Amino acid sequence: MGYSQYDPAMQSRPAWNVGKTVGTKRPLTQKQIWAVRFFLDREGRVRDRALFDLAIDSKLRGCDLVKIKIADLVSGAEIRTRAIVIQQKTGRPVQFELTADVRASLLAWLECRGGAISDYAFPSRVDHTGHLSTRQYASSWTSGSLRLGSGVPSTARILFAERRRR
Repeated sequence: MGYSQYDPAMQSRPAWNVGKTVGTKRPLTQKQIWAVRFFLDREGRVRDRALFDLAIDSKLRGCDLVKIKIADLVSGAEIRTRAIVIQQKTGRPVQFELTADVRASLLAWLECRGGAISDYAFPSRVDHTGHLSTRQYASSWTSGSLRLGSGVPSTARILFAERRRR
């Protein structure tokens, strides 16, 4: 539903995207990635560190990250060096390598978390349709003293989410 160009209330209202960066955002720099890792380590956020490292390594969308099961990442008693995930949007399998840093942070998270092999690795909210949702962080995603600006990709944005009421 649009507004009429003749409506006087709409004459002085600027467009919704005036002054905002629209389209593709710049990727994170190495310095920003290490700043995020340092922040998450300092705050003791093991889950978020593992999720962030996995997101950076795999380049998956947020909806695919929260759907990863422990069985996708673990083989026996150790973390796999490669994993395959079927993307929700395209339906195509994506294979990616898990580096040593990612395996270490995943191992730390899975040891804290526990759980069965069939469980989701990063439990999240379930929306009204019964699907896993990344929308739980939509209300605010500021991260205290860490400010990365508008160049942060959406996958990374959900990782920095902090509720203002702590």
